[in-house]
Amino acid sequence: MTKKILVLGSNSFAGSNFIDYCLFKRCKIYAISRSSENNAFLKYKKNPYLKNLSFFKKDVNSSKDRNFILGIIKKNHISHIINFAAQGMVEESWFSPEDWYKTNFTSQILLINQIIKLKIIKKYINFSTPEVYGSTKKFFKESYSFNPSTPYALSRASFDLHLKLLNKNYNFPMIITRTANIYGPYQQLYRIIPKSIISFLKKKKINLHGGGNSIRSFIFMNDVSDALYKILLRGKIGDTYHISTNRFVSIKDLVIKIQKKLNKSKLINLKSNERIGKDFAYKLNSLKLRKKMKWKPKTSLDDGINETIDWVKLNFNYFKKLNLEYKHKK
Repeated sequence: MTKKILVLGSNSFAGSNFIDYCLFKRCKIYAISRSSENNAFLKYKKNPYLKNLSFFKKDVNSSKDRNFILGIIKKNHISHIINFAAQGMVEESWFSPEDWYKTNFTSQILLINQIIKLKIIKKYINFSTPEVYGSTKKFFKESYSFNPSTPYALSRASFDLHLKLLNKNYNFPMIITRTANIYGPYQQLYRIIPKSIISFLKKKKINLHGGGNSIRSFIFMNDVSDALYKILLRGKIGDTYHISTNRFVSIKDLVIKIQKKLNKSKLINLKSNERIGKDFAYKLNSLKLRKKMKWKPKTSLDDGINETIDWVKLNFNYFKKLNLEYKHKK
């Protein structure tokens, strides 16, 4: 029987890649996004099984649209939901935190409260973030305490905690995932890897705040989609899973690696000022996922960057005309 999946935030980088993965598994996808991004950033648009996708341009912040989403769930007897819908970009959350709290917390609660009443959902996966933990120096498990350092992180931590309450008190079948820094072809151009590639190809300098000294694990999006699908099938209700590699690299070293691959030099500007609330490192322990789901990342950082470079070069004549800075959506 074909599995029916509702994907909230379907046109996000993570959401669109997960849809592409699921279409190859012959799933029926109901996609919800407030964004109608162009095809250059939607991997699933080239999928041979695209006929199994139904897309609806709807916004969880709208009461009318939330009711529409509920109608889709009821009409099609959808039992599985994965939620990628979130207002991203950490630094910008300081400038209008109310927008982040509305999208990432308040509107999500208004929708989830109605979903619970349907009593047909078998599994709800929330694609969360390690930002909820704050900066960490050592590997840590899913039970690690929250210490959010930005409005963005607080908004995501608040919804995660609310889901935990719903599971404890109403047996709501939720699962939470937290993932290392995702990257790969089709990612929005304001993210560090595609932005660096395009900047270097245009022979423009890229600014690295705080000297680029923060440490991250970068994981190829295909590996994340594989993990999410395994969790969708076999994940334990009420659990949290970390999705990460065991490789860590500073932002500076990452950008230098990209610069060398493109045979460029002297295009990195190290700035001393850092954004407010910048966390130095997240070191997610993903052993639970590896053991329980027999999962491991397959793509090396070098191979993933090479694939992303190829994608940028293929679309460079179009990308070079676009703005590489984030534009906030109300």
